[in-house]
Amino acid sequence: MRAASADRLQTSLNLALGSALASIGLTIPVVAMLSIGLGLPLRLGLSPKDLVLLALTFAVGSITLAAGRTNVLQCAVHLLIFAAFLFLAIVP
Repeated sequence: MRAASADRLQTSLNLALGSALASIGLTIPVVAMLSIGLGLPLRLGLSPKDLVLLALTFAVGSITLAAGRTNVLQCAVHLLIFAAFLFLAIVP
């Protein structure tokens, strides 16, 4: 009985994550390609401080993924960037 329940939960999670991945992984690149192809501007709607945090997140994420292993310090850096984002979102 428990195995069937676990299978249904796994199926539900797979469907939810798959649809989220399809939305993010397909919609954004298609919109970006259409804007380039049609010569229309594409604006992210981010302020300069948000762009800095986004670039910092990409840089730290690439350093973290390049090593193949993570440690507590890298986790702390990611959490600190997230805390800075939350703080700046609440207190502009």
